[in-house]
Amino acid sequence: MESGGATGTGSGTDPDAAVTAASATAAAVRAAVAAGPAGGESVRVDAWIWSVRLVKTRSIGATACKGGHVRVNGERVKPAYSVRVGDEVRVWHEGRERVVVVKRVIRKRVGAPVAAECYVDNSPPPPPREAVAPAGVRDRGAGRPTKRDRRDMERLRGMQTGSSGPVRTSGPSTGPTGSTRSPGTTGSGGTSRH
Repeated sequence: MESGGATGTGSGTDPDAAVTAASATAAAVRAAVAAGPAGGESVRVDAWIWSVRLVKTRSIGATACKGGHVRVNGERVKPAYSVRVGDEVRVWHEGRERVVVVKRVIRKRVGAPVAAECYVDNSPPPPPREAVAPAGVRDRGAGRPTKRDRRDMERLRGMQTGSSGPVRTSGPSTGPTGSTRSPGTTGSGGTSRH
C-alpha cells in the first residue's frame, strides 16, 4: 500500500516546484529582454557572442572576430558588425565550431539557461573523448622519455624544432652586408668571426 502512495507523489511533478520553475524561467526571460538593446539600437557581434556565453570574455570574442574565426551568414566580420535576429553566426573557438541562429538580441551577459533561449544551436556534436588522442601521455611508470620519444611527441603536437632553433623553410639567408650566401659558406675561405 505504501508503494502505491509513493508512486502518486514521487513522480517528480510537484505543482509548487513547477510553478516556481516556470516563474524563475519567466523572470529570466524578462531579464534577457531587459538586457536587449533599447529601441532601434544594434548589438555588436563580439558583445553578442559573449553575452550568450559562446566565448568566456568579450575581448576573446573581439580577438576571434579579428582573426577571422567568426562568420555571420557566411561572411567574415569585424567585432563591430551588428547582429540581427535570424542571422547565422559561426564561431570557431577552442578547437570546435559553434553554429547558432540568433533568436533574441541581447547586450548584457545572462545565465546559461537564459542564454540558450537566445539562439538555436545547429552545431555539430563535439567529437567523442576517445577520438581525441591526448598528445604526449605516457604510461605510468614508463620513466623519463628518451630523445626519440620526445621528438615523436613534438611531431604529434605539430612542433618542429632543430638543434639550432626553429627550422627555416624559405629562401636563402642574407649576410650582414645584405648579400645572399648559401648556408655553410663563410665568405673568402676563412672562418667568420661574429
